Amino acid sequence: SIPLNAKTPVWPGDPAPAFHPVSSIAAGDIVNVMSMKIATHTGTHLDAPSHFLKDGKAIDAIPLETLVGPCHVADFTALPAGSEITAKDLEEAGIPAGTKRLILKTDNSRRLSTEGSVFFTDYVSLSDSGCEWFVSRGILLVGIDYLSITPFGHPMSGHLILLKANVAILESLDLSAVNQGGYELVCLPLKTIGCDGAPARAILTR
Repeated sequence: SIPLNAKTPVWPGDPAPAFHPVSSIAAGDIVNVMSMKIATHTGTHLDAPSHFLKDGKAIDAIPLETLVGPCHVADFTALPAGSEITAKDLEEAGIPAGTKRLILKTDNSRRLSTEGSVFFTDYVSLSDSGCEWFVSRGILLVGIDYLSITPFGHPMSGHLILLKANVAILESLDLSAVNQGGYELVCLPLKTIGCDGAPARAILTR
C-alpha cells in the first residue's frame, strides 16, 4: 500500500486526506487521538461494483476469498507514459495459466515515488480489450499501481466491463520494490458497510 497522509495524490475533485488532532498529550490530554477525513477511493483502495453500477455490490459484499490468495505480478514497466495495456500485451506477457489474481506493475510506481502528490493524467492503464481479457479468463482480481485501472480520458467503459463481471479492482499499489512473479496476496479493505469502495492494506508475500 502507498503511504496515506495529507500529500497522498487524489483523483481530481476528490477531497485531499485531512488529519486533525482531537486530543493531544502535549496539550494536557491523557491520550493522542486524530480524526481522519478521506474519500472511499483514497490511497490504495478497492473498487466495489457499486462504484459504477447503480445496483452493484457494496464493498462489504466482496468475499475475502477473492482478495486473499495466490497472485501473479506482471511487469509492464517498459511501456511509456500514457500507454494502455491491451489484450495482446497480456497474451504476450507469459502470465501462468490458471492465474486468478493478476497485478500489473508499470512505470506508474516509479513516478508515484518521485512526483509526490502531483496527479498525472498520462498514467499507464488497462485498455477495454485488456479488461475483456480479464473477464474471459475468469480472473477474480486485477491490481495496478495508480489511482485508476482505466485511462483518465475514458475511465467508465473499462470499469463497467470488469465490475459487471464482479472482477475486484485494486488501485494505487506501490510496486516499486516488487519483481515479476508469483506471490500470495492479502488485501483487506476497511469493512465499511454499503460503500462503493474502501482504503485497503495490501501486502505480497512469498
